[in-house]
Amino acid sequence: MIALFKAVPLGIFLTVIVCLFIGSGGSSGGFLNIRNMDVDLAFIGVSFDMYWSWIMFAIGTGLAWAIIFMMGD
Repeated sequence: MIALFKAVPLGIFLTVIVCLFIGSGGSSGGFLNIRNMDVDLAFIGVSFDMYWSWIMFAIGTGLAWAIIFMMGD
């Protein structure tokens, strides 16, 4: 279970990097369904756009979990 918690930040990092390159090229990634999101944090005055894919997040987290799980304690 701890391996899954360790894998989530790695899944986020992999998703952001891959979606950045594919999404900025104008592609939706087909099966990955990469979409442009507007992030608006009004309480601190920050607004930006980012690309995200929930399918890519699940795949990246699963891959990171498998690697961390196989490494053992």
